[in-house]
Amino acid sequence: QRPAINAGLSVSRVGSAAQTKAMKKVAGKMRLEAAQFRELAAFTQFGSDLDQDTKNKLERGKRLMEILKQGQYAPMSMAEQVISFFALTNGYLDNVPVDNILAVEKNLLEYLRNSHESILQAITETGAIADDINEQLIGAIKDFLLTIN
Repeated sequence: QRPAINAGLSVSRVGSAAQTKAMKKVAGKMRLEAAQFRELAAFTQFGSDLDQDTKNKLERGKRLMEILKQGQYAPMSMAEQVISFFALTNGYLDNVPVDNILAVEKNLLEYLRNSHESILQAITETGAIADDINEQLIGAIKDFLLTIN
């Protein structure tokens, strides 16, 4: 996985001070979900019966681990990373099979570059997701998801 992360052990002197507001907004929730996933995955190895909420957290965790995979020599802009993490952590990709998550992410970003470039530009220029951009992004993601179903 690139970036290699360990939510429990990773330490930085700079911390989130080096992150843009947009990345802070999505990364905090993502970091928590990654830590929960690892704990739940370890716990479920004992074969206990799981409630639906736990199953949902495990499924989202699988998608999270998958979306963090990045091909060698395939850099992503900050805005593209933010959008991918935003879509995942807000549940828009929960119905996408884990095996298809990277293909759907690629297609989503291509759709936004082609049809909603202003969203990417706004996130890149401001480093944040303003309320109006947030609403536009949600609408664009929902529109995209309608095309794949």
